[in-house]
Amino acid sequence: MDSKKVKTCFTITFTEEQYRHAKAYVDDMRQHPNRVFWRGKEGKSDDELVVEQIAHRILSGFYNNEPYRAGQYIMRMDSAIAS
Repeated sequence: MDSKKVKTCFTITFTEEQYRHAKAYVDDMRQHPNRVFWRGKEGKSDDELVVEQIAHRILSGFYNNEPYRAGQYIMRMDSAIAS
């Protein structure tokens, strides 16, 4: 299969409630160090993990089951094809 690589940067906004929910999720994951969640996340700060979780939830909602609701949090998207 021939595929292309695209680098995309999203600018999102989020609420305090979304931040608290993501922080609670990351705190819970700390109790389970062997979960798949931790792959590739070595050395990241708690704030990085929380923001990644927020972005993941917003973008998965956009592409899966809540495109209109998730779309309100996506402020901008920039993409470029990588060689």
